[in-house]
Amino acid sequence: MTSAARKGQLRTGTRAPVAPAQANPLRGVRIVTLLLAVIGLAVSVYLTIEHYDAGVSLSCPATATINCEKVTTSSYSALAGVPVAVLGLLFFVGMVGSFVPPVARIRQIDQVRLAMAAVGIAFVLYLVWAELFRIDAICLWCTSVHALTLLLLGTTSWAVYERR
Repeated sequence: MTSAARKGQLRTGTRAPVAPAQANPLRGVRIVTLLLAVIGLAVSVYLTIEHYDAGVSLSCPATATINCEKVTTSSYSALAGVPVAVLGLLFFVGMVGSFVPPVARIRQIDQVRLAMAAVGIAFVLYLVWAELFRIDAICLWCTSVHALTLLLLGTTSWAVYERR
């Protein structure tokens, strides 16, 4: 804009409209990711309680293909003596903690989050393999955790990409 045009603007009192401040797109991604992690944490708590309390039963059909009890009591339901449900609980506690607003703003945590999500997906692939090819049953609760982990990888990757 030339100085004459600026002077004309000042004389007439007109100015170009100013675009409203854009909302931080990263904030929305962080909120969605935090919600996914909280939901995953809730499901993991349920699965952990079910593992340790025989009085709690999984509300899951027991058909030939879908059978949560068969999956959660199989030899694949623990790794080195630690129940998979507890490992999921620890994973989601870490993910929730990494997306709590004060922590989420720390740039250096991005790579840790991404690594956690990648390890989570690697473990999910192992568990899906075990369900399909070794246990011959699928647990709906476990599948929800698997889907949440995949979504967490996607939203975490998106958050890291957007911050660059």
